[in-house]
Amino acid sequence: MTSTGRFTLPSEENFAEKTKELAELWGADAIRNSDGTHLDESVLALGKKIYSAYFPTRAHNEWITLHMDETPQVYLLTGRVLAEADIVDVPLMDGFFEEQLKPNRDADPHKYWEVVDRTTNEVVDASLWTLDEDTDTVHVSGATPMHEYTVSFLAYIIWDPVEMYNHLTNGWGDKEHEIPFDIYHPATRKFVFDTFEQWLKDNPQVDVVRFTTFFYQFTLLFDQKQREKVVDWFGCACTVSPAALDDFEKEYGYRLRPEDFVDGGAYNSAWRVPRKPQRDWIDFLSHFVRANVKKLASLSHEAGKEAMMFLGDQWIGTEPYKDGFEDLGLDAVVGSIGDGTTTRMIADIPGVKYTEGRFLPYFFPDTFYEGNDPSIEGLDNWRKARRAILRSPISRMGYGGYLSLAAKFPKFVDTVTHIADEFRDIHDRTGGVAAEGELNVAILNSWGKMRSWMAFTVAHALPNKQTYSYYGILESLSGMRVNVRFISFDDVLEHGVADDIDVIINGGPVDTAFTGGDVWKNPKLTETLRAWVRGGGAFVGVGEPSSLARFQAGRFFQLADVLGVDEERYQTLSVDKYFPTVTPEHFITADVHVDPAAREAWEKAGYRIPLSGCGGGQGIKPLGGIDFGEPVANTFPVNEDVTLLRADGGQVQLAVNEYGKGRGVYISGLPYSAANARLLERALFWASHNEDKYTAYSSTNPECEVAVFPDAGQYCVINNTDRPQSTDVALPDGSVEHFDLDQSAIAWRNL
Repeated sequence: MTSTGRFTLPSEENFAEKTKELAELWGADAIRNSDGTHLDESVLALGKKIYSAYFPTRAHNEWITLHMDETPQVYLLTGRVLAEADIVDVPLMDGFFEEQLKPNRDADPHKYWEVVDRTTNEVVDASLWTLDEDTDTVHVSGATPMHEYTVSFLAYIIWDPVEMYNHLTNGWGDKEHEIPFDIYHPATRKFVFDTFEQWLKDNPQVDVVRFTTFFYQFTLLFDQKQREKVVDWFGCACTVSPAALDDFEKEYGYRLRPEDFVDGGAYNSAWRVPRKPQRDWIDFLSHFVRANVKKLASLSHEAGKEAMMFLGDQWIGTEPYKDGFEDLGLDAVVGSIGDGTTTRMIADIPGVKYTEGRFLPYFFPDTFYEGNDPSIEGLDNWRKARRAILRSPISRMGYGGYLSLAAKFPKFVDTVTHIADEFRDIHDRTGGVAAEGELNVAILNSWGKMRSWMAFTVAHALPNKQTYSYYGILESLSGMRVNVRFISFDDVLEHGVADDIDVIINGGPVDTAFTGGDVWKNPKLTETLRAWVRGGGAFVGVGEPSSLARFQAGRFFQLADVLGVDEERYQTLSVDKYFPTVTPEHFITADVHVDPAAREAWEKAGYRIPLSGCGGGQGIKPLGGIDFGEPVANTFPVNEDVTLLRADGGQVQLAVNEYGKGRGVYISGLPYSAANARLLERALFWASHNEDKYTAYSSTNPECEVAVFPDAGQYCVINNTDRPQSTDVALPDGSVEHFDLDQSAIAWRNL
């Protein structure tokens, strides 16, 4: 260890001596307990700042077992059942984990539940169905044969989902299940605050209350085989109650349907284009949650303690990027560091005094077992986070889990020592100031600022086959030398495009929150963006940008004229599409490595003879060199003035287009890699007419990146791989400096 501070160490019972040793080795100035652990008196006596995990709505079964109608509730959607006669039975709990969920038979099912004919999408009249409480089955009469039926029903959550996950992961056996409770009920709310006030009195040694988290769990439902069934880190499904639904109706003037929550089985995924009931519920819920969070923070301060929020678990209703978060009085936010994107999600949060990252791996037995090398994951996690930290620093770092597990792996212990020292060194050199950004880039989607750094996500930092081609946009930007903001379609419609924005990115699949869906039917949106680009703006589209699910006015991409590319949706097959010759060399692709043999084969093969006017100019052999992820089929140039940079397999993967004084760029997909991050970076500089700014402080090796800190008078070069790398860095005066970097290394130089 060469420095101390900015590090939070997890500890546990009967581990005081090793805790002291590792605290000194890793330079920890704070110690915390993890879920299911407590700190020994000898650990408390080490003189470190003490964090204590606090769970406002769990770990008090003595209360909730007497009030089981005050647990959180969720609307569940049954499986579809085919009616083969005019009577059909729909079992409620098939496919759900009965140790987690229990149908709510207390509130009137005919008021709060819904049976739907999914073939016609019509609601079945309540007089035509009954609930058999003994078998948890709904009997539907008057059914139409060969139609499918579902029931949307309220269920109590009787096992806290996070404690359940930890319980199952760690094999806690017969440990009592922790039952969550819902503070929407006045008696339980009073219990929560009374209990917290007493806890504050009973724990004078605690300096930081680490709320883990507050009141409502993101959607995390399990099936009967104890597997995750529905996971949506943004999901508000687990926030309902009859009382809240009734109050919503009084306040908003209309009643929410169960369908507004189950959403046909989508459960209001963040990928769905948000609808008015969904947005209104988020506002209603946030108002309630924030008022009570503010009270918890105030009580913490009155007791002389800091209030820290963990961005995870029961974070729903807090929405840290939604206006007003800074009024809650929280001192800090801590969150799990999965990659660069999740680092920025935490680091960019406004309105708190500091932010902290919990790095991976978590000290759990699924990683810390004999024969495994956790240091590999530890360094990989650090490299991903580091490039983002340089662009938006977090103030503190730490780990979670059971320290006794980590201590058994000396190589991992040494790795954390190195990471902690490097983390502090970055802060010492830069003063916690972000590296210089050279362009202002805006991500345009339905959610805008409220979901900053949260786009294209299903579960926290976990890959998904259908999402990785878009999530790579964020991961690339998280460590790029640009300033990033998130804007909504409503922002553009109401205020236009801000004067300081250099590039707008819109990307994703059709009919999602990220491409916009029906918002593109509003001509004001296309008018505004076209005028902005023609006046000198830059628009980058990824996947199916500006798309409308229904063919409209002869176009699928509503800004096809800006991008120079559209997608054939089998409506204009009789209209020929002619491809200009592919241009393999361009500013954007200058750093793309193409195997010489592949290039030679591409050049020798010539071009396809157009088939019904399609395919002209495409090489018989693919040129390759870029991973575009999941293919977008049947894209084509809208005219022959478009410059195609890649067009393999009968469709366009990469194209650029001059549009008045501005430029458009089309990319079919962008999974994260160093090469793709470099490709996107070059595309942003080219599209915004800033090619002349690109060379200074750029690295010739995409696996290495440069961050410049003018106020500190330094710049650094980082190796983002687990292998040695060499690179040259061009300086503003035209000179070049060569770097040979060890694996994961960082090198500093004076400006």
